Amino acid sequence: MRITSTSCICPVLVCLCFVQRCYGAAHHGSIKVTRNQTKHIEGETEVHHRPKRGWVWNQFFVLEEHMGPDPQYVGKLHSNSDKGDGSVKYILTGEGAGTIFIIDDTTGDIHSTKSLDREQKTHYVLHAQAIDRRTNKPLEPESEFIIKVQDINDNAPKFTDGPYIVTVPEMSEMGTSVLQVTATDADDPTYGNSARVVYSILQGQPYFSVDPKTGVIRTALHNMDREAREHYSVVIQAKDMAGQVGGLSGSTTVNITLTDVNDNPPRFPQKHYQLYVPESAQVGSAVGKIKANDADTGSNADMKYTIINGDGSGVFSISTDKETREGILSLKKPLNYEKKKSYTLNIEGANTHLDFRFSHLGPFKDVTMLKVIVGDVDEPPLFTMPAYVMEVYENANIGTPVGTVTAHDPDAANSLVRYFIDHNTEEDSYFTIDASTGTIKTAKIFDREETPWYNITVAASEIDNPRLVSHVPVGVRILDVNDNPPELARDYDIVVCENTKPGQVIQTITATDKDNSANGARFHFSLDEGLSLNPNFTLRNNEDNTASILTRRRRYSRTMQDIYYLPVLISDGGVPPLSSSSTLTIRVCACERDGRVRTCHAEAFLSSAGLSTGALIAILLCIVILLAIVVLFITLRRSKKEPLIISEEDVRENVVTYDDEGGGEEDTEAFDITALRNPSAAEELKYRRDVRPEVKPLSRHHPSSSLDSIDVQEFIKQRLAEADLDPSVPPYDSLQTYAYEGHRSEAGSISSLDSATTHSDQDYNYLGDWGPEFKKLAELYGEIESERTT
Repeated sequence: MRITSTSCICPVLVCLCFVQRCYGAAHHGSIKVTRNQTKHIEGETEVHHRPKRGWVWNQFFVLEEHMGPDPQYVGKLHSNSDKGDGSVKYILTGEGAGTIFIIDDTTGDIHSTKSLDREQKTHYVLHAQAIDRRTNKPLEPESEFIIKVQDINDNAPKFTDGPYIVTVPEMSEMGTSVLQVTATDADDPTYGNSARVVYSILQGQPYFSVDPKTGVIRTALHNMDREAREHYSVVIQAKDMAGQVGGLSGSTTVNITLTDVNDNPPRFPQKHYQLYVPESAQVGSAVGKIKANDADTGSNADMKYTIINGDGSGVFSISTDKETREGILSLKKPLNYEKKKSYTLNIEGANTHLDFRFSHLGPFKDVTMLKVIVGDVDEPPLFTMPAYVMEVYENANIGTPVGTVTAHDPDAANSLVRYFIDHNTEEDSYFTIDASTGTIKTAKIFDREETPWYNITVAASEIDNPRLVSHVPVGVRILDVNDNPPELARDYDIVVCENTKPGQVIQTITATDKDNSANGARFHFSLDEGLSLNPNFTLRNNEDNTASILTRRRRYSRTMQDIYYLPVLISDGGVPPLSSSSTLTIRVCACERDGRVRTCHAEAFLSSAGLSTGALIAILLCIVILLAIVVLFITLRRSKKEPLIISEEDVRENVVTYDDEGGGEEDTEAFDITALRNPSAAEELKYRRDVRPEVKPLSRHHPSSSLDSIDVQEFIKQRLAEADLDPSVPPYDSLQTYAYEGHRSEAGSISSLDSATTHSDQDYNYLGDWGPEFKKLAELYGEIESERTT
């Protein structure tokens, strides 16, 4: 198959088309693609030869943006099998086949039906095949070829990032790079000059230039001064076709700002200044301002002002206002017109941020002279001291002198001064002052323990001009005298254990004194000498303002006495010495072995249980109500009690009812329990003592030897027979309980009936280690042991 194209535009394509047509004419006007052929030679086997394929031209070109009325001719397909009789049919498939590209199935001519844009799609891949029109069988294998969209210059360069804003320092060297701009062209950069861009400057000369190839913008002048011009607007153009005529172009704007550098020294507008300051100006106040001008901005214009010399450098100070860059002149010392009427100051203003590249433009500082004239004013009286401190003893009599303040008129007139106290606070009413001399006296009696210090304000004014008033603070310290006796530092809750030893310290006490250390820092403790010697406790003075309470006995008993009182005498070391007496309360408590208090008295149980007064009252009310109910119940029982003798109509003639429950084991009159304890102890028959017997019981004669050997079971049977034959007992069986437990075993009896009444020598102290459940039991046995020891 041969492919013929007539869309040859560039010289190279023209040559290729020419070669194509010439080569095709030499081969019957086509590029042949031969089919497989088999040559039969007689006497030889069939030999397969590789088909020979001619040179295939597999690329077409079509111009983009075709605007003609007819479809654009692209090229022609031709098969070697095509004899021109119409038996060959050409088929076109692939990208755009049938929509963008159509083919004449008889001639093989290919046309483009639409206007193409190379920037959207650069090429199309298609497949061509020749088939037999009658049999629809392929005559040749399918061939692939490409249709490339040929570019034309239809896109202008564009600056995608513009407009630009950039800065460059002033006074920069010529050729300093400012910015690089880049324009893009959508045309094919590999074909012709459609995408070859050249840069030029349309606006901004002669200050800036641009490199035509790279687009780098540079400064074109030396020492561009920001103070002369700060902003520049530069227009850059990008043109394709290498800048030739007919090329397309685009432009952008670059806004360039010159940034400041410190290339201008500060300058005072004047070399001499004059300032008026009244002598009444307050120390620390601002009295004037001065400023040096600097054409720079920002930190390059920062300034620092100093007083370099002059007779007023010790009276005035200067500082810099960072916002306004002004020098603020302040007063360091008070002015006095009568002593000095004027001052001269040399003030320097200098930049704080220097750029040594421009040091040749300096010096970056300037000096001016300031003359300060002091103005005369009528001043208030002046006290000799800025503050006064005076002292007076407490309890001093009214009218006692405390101290004297002094003030004078600082003016040349030297007017007389009058003193007075501003009674603005309650403390001012405690003192009076002599209006002429300034002597301060007491107006009330002072108590240092209530108020140890007073602050008052004394005022002084000129007699000729009372409106001019000055004030001075006066502090009065109240001195102490020994007028307060010492006392215990707190209320002590002293506890002594029952098992304490003689000489044991049970409490250390301290004392306090409202007076200061000079009149009571040393305390002495002792027992009241007017009382007899205390046999229970003693006191030891520790010589360090404390005292210790010691025991004098071995043991204490709560049951005998649970509270002791110990009078203590405390004296101080003041002049004259004062003393006081206090009584200490000592409680006796039961303690653990380690000294911890377990309980003290009945109130301790209630307090340990956490019962409040309301709870105790409620408990007492409940008890009273229960007692009332019990009394009422007993009263009702007695009112319904039946008589002991039953009426005659009662069929139970021999039944006698008893309400007596007996006296228990201790009732020895009603029944002799000895016979029940041991059968061998029954010497004789015991009759009932509550009913007289009418018939004597059967007599029994048993030798003593039989009593010793009688069995318990036999004994009970015998008693049962006697009860059955006894006419004095009720006719029904009665239950009798015997306390006898049988013969003594090897383990012994656990009954308490025959227990010994003597005290045991066993030690019950181990009960205290069994926990809180056995504390009460340990306490009871501990008291018994204590009484035995005593």
